[in-house]
Amino acid sequence: MSSIGSPQSVRLGIDFGTTNTVVVLLDENGQPHPARFSFPHHEATETCRSLLCLWHEEMRAGRASLQEAIGAAAIDAYLEDPAESRLIMSMKSYLAQASFRQTRLLGRIMTLEMLIARFLACLMHTIGIDPAHVTATVGRPVHFAGEGVDDAFGEQRLRDSFRAAGFHHVDVALEPEAAGWRFAHRLGTPATVLVGDFGGGTSDFSILRFDPDAPQRATPLGYAGVGIAGDQFDYRIIDNVVAPELGRHATYRVMGGAPLPVPAEWYASLGRWHRLALMRTPQTLRDIADVARTASEPEKLHALKNLIDDQQGQALYRAVGAAKRDLSRTDRTVLRYDHRDLHIHREITRADFESWIAPDLHRFDEAVQTALDRANLPATAIDRVFLTGGTSFVPAVRDLFTRRFGAERVDMGGEFVSVAEGLALMNEQAASPMRQ
Repeated sequence: MSSIGSPQSVRLGIDFGTTNTVVVLLDENGQPHPARFSFPHHEATETCRSLLCLWHEEMRAGRASLQEAIGAAAIDAYLEDPAESRLIMSMKSYLAQASFRQTRLLGRIMTLEMLIARFLACLMHTIGIDPAHVTATVGRPVHFAGEGVDDAFGEQRLRDSFRAAGFHHVDVALEPEAAGWRFAHRLGTPATVLVGDFGGGTSDFSILRFDPDAPQRATPLGYAGVGIAGDQFDYRIIDNVVAPELGRHATYRVMGGAPLPVPAEWYASLGRWHRLALMRTPQTLRDIADVARTASEPEKLHALKNLIDDQQGQALYRAVGAAKRDLSRTDRTVLRYDHRDLHIHREITRADFESWIAPDLHRFDEAVQTALDRANLPATAIDRVFLTGGTSFVPAVRDLFTRRFGAERVDMGGEFVSVAEGLALMNEQAASPMRQ
C-alpha cells in the first residue's frame, strides 16, 4: 500500500465499485461506521449506485451549466429527461483499458478521470465531507475488468481520478486484502484466511496470514483475480433469455443473397450495461433498421432498436437483477420485462442458471487454485474462508468453496460493506503510532 500527499483529519475507507460505492468513516476510537446516502424520494442506504447523470441547465443570459447527480438521484434525473441527459455507469470497468481515454458528452470532451472525479466529488458532498480534509484508503481489484488490461495503468488512473476530485491524501490497497482485514477483527487467534471478494466487474481471491498480536497483523501470502463477477452473471441471463427475443438468432439478406446471421456484436453490447448506452448512435440505429427490412424476424429487430433508442438499459438491468436475486433464494423464478410490443415473461430455473454460469464458476475455481499455488499452500492449510460481495449469495458460488474447503470453514457477512470497512481499518492501522 502506497500513498500520495500528507495525512489530514478525517479517516475513511472508500470502496469505489463497478456497481455500488461504499464509504466507511472511522470514529475517534478507530471504529468503522458506514456512511448513509440519502436522496429525495428514496430511503437512506449504506451503498450508493456508481451512476453519474449529466445534463445541461439553462442559466441567466442564455448560458447553460453542466449539472450532475449520482446514485438513485442519477436514475431519477435521467428518467425525467432521457433525451437531454446522459447516464454513465460501470465507470470502473474502463480504468485499465488504454483504448478508453475520452468521450464526447453533451458537447464536451471528457476524460474517464473527469467523469469519475465528478462522481466522487458529488459522493463526498452528499455525505457532507470535504475531500481535501480526509485521509482515504481506496480499494482496487487484483486485476481490473476487461481483456488485455494494464493493472498499473488502471491504478494510476484511479489515483488521478481521486486527485481530480479534490483528495489530497490517498492510499490504495487490494480489495480482497481489505475484506480480510475486516474479517480478521473477528479472530482471536492466528489464522490463515482465504478471502473471496466478488464485485460487479471483478472477482479477487487473496490468502493472508492474520496474527492479532503481531505488529504486522496481516501478511499477504498469495492472490489471484479474474475480470468477471456479478455483471457476467447478468450477461448470461441476457444472452440466454433476452437476446433471443431481440433477434439474436435471426438472419437477413443482402441483395437477395444467402441468409446471413444478424451482427453478433449488437448482442454482446446488449449484455454489458456500460456498452449499451454507447449503442444509441444514429449509425447503429440505422444499421439495425436496415437489417430489419430483410430479417427473418423483423419484429424482434424493431424491439431491439426501440430498447436502445428509448434508453431502456436501466429497466432491463432491474428485471435481470431481480431474477438473479430470486434464484439465490428459490429454485425457479420468472424474468419479467415489458417495453412497447416486447413482452418477456420467461421462467428460469436455478439449474438453467447454473448451467449458463458453469464456465464462470470454472474460472473462479482456477483462480482460487492459482492463489493457493502462489501461496505454496494446500487447501487443507486454509483455516477460514471469508466470502463477500453480492455474488457470494449465489448458491453455486458458495458450493464451490464448501466442496473445496468444507462448509464449517466458510463464512459470509457484510456482503456490501466489508471491503470499505476493511479499507477504513487499514487506514486506522497505518495511522496508529503502535503500528508504525
